[in-house]
This record gives sequence, structure tokens and C-alpha cells, in this order.
Amino acid sequence: MKELFLLAAVICFGMAILKFYSARMGRSSPAPQTGGGNSVLTAGEAKERLEANPDAILLDVRTQEEYDGGHIPGAVCFPNEDILPELPLPFEKDAEILVYCRSGRRSAEAAEKLKHMGYANVADFGGIQSWPYETTTD
Repeated sequence: MKELFLLAAVICFGMAILKFYSARMGRSSPAPQTGGGNSVLTAGEAKERLEANPDAILLDVRTQEEYDGGHIPGAVCFPNEDILPELPLPFEKDAEILVYCRSGRRSAEAAEKLKHMGYANVADFGGIQSWPYETTTD
């Protein structure tokens, strides 16, 4: 019985490691992704887009508590967990949406969800950790 339990634990651990590394490998490339206008930007490119298009939506997909602790000026907090296909967002489908989180994992997930929901102009610029510009707690 001990051997069976040990085998099950090893299998579960192995599956968890595979899932972890496959998720990390999906985010390792900073090159733009293709399809649906969804792309990955640098912080500088995101800042340029925000300056060029004042109507662009800056979407912070962290939790409200993280947002309250500091965010990019003009950002709207809409946690990744709340982006659901059955609940449409209050944005036009062709609006330019720039997405970020803390480190880049949730923003990549959110950008992919938005793309599948029909939003045509979504760009992910990763995490606020790599944002060298102004932040605020207002």
C-alpha cells in the first residue's frame, strides 16, 4: 500500500512540474504573438502606444489589493479571474487594450481570454515589475 501511495505522489509531482514548465515556456519569448492582434510589447512600446492613443484602455489584471498598492496612472483594475466569456466587458471589441499584471503570467492569460472573446486589438506588456515609469496609488 505504501508503494502505491508513493507512486501516486511521484506521478502527481511530475505532472505539476510539467505543467509549471510548460506554462513558463509559453511566456519565455518576448516576440509578438500572431493572431487576432494579440501581441507582446515592451514597457517602452506600451508607453509609446498610450501616448499615441489617449483612448487606449490600460487594463491592470491584478487583484484590487495589488492595484491599490500601486498601479500605472490611468489604469483600470479588472482582475484576470473576473474576465469570463459569459460576462462581456464594457469595452468596444475594436478598442486598443493594453494589459499588464505583476510579472506577466496573468496578463498573458487575460490577453488570450480577451482575444478569444473577440477583442481584436489586445497587447500584453507583461508586469508592472518591469515598468520603469511612473506609478501611483491614487
